[in-house]
Amino acid sequence: MTMGDVLMVFLPAGVLAAIIWSFTTALRPRDSGTSDAEKYQQDLARRSAEHYAEQVRVATAVRARLEANTRPSQNEQQQSQQEDHARAAQRGQSGAGAGQFGYAALPGGHLDPQLALQLQTMAHDGHKIQAIKLLRQATRTDLATAKKYVDRL
Repeated sequence: MTMGDVLMVFLPAGVLAAIIWSFTTALRPRDSGTSDAEKYQQDLARRSAEHYAEQVRVATAVRARLEANTRPSQNEQQQSQQEDHARAAQRGQSGAGAGQFGYAALPGGHLDPQLALQLQTMAHDGHKIQAIKLLRQATRTDLATAKKYVDRL
């Protein structure tokens, strides 16, 4: 075999290999077209969403802690209400009994249901000051006790 015979065999094989390689390269799927700027924007958006989620989580935890510290527990609240009602009943019994509106504190420190309903309606309608005045006049309670009661409605 001479050098010419080797070139006659390998030269067409090399050209064929180059043509096949160029076709496979041309037909190969291209990059998705995501530039560095687009990748940066996507990363920035992902980090921003993570940061926002973390802020929401922290704010929720702070709100829960704040509410836990500012709101008394249900048992403490009920006990305080019972004490307030008992004081109101004692003042109501030692006073003239019924207030000028015809309401009276019932035995056991409970309010007349009509008065309680009227106070609740006034408090929910945003008329807390009028509700406090009505409660004080009807049961002869002091301002602090009446305010506590109306605030809990």
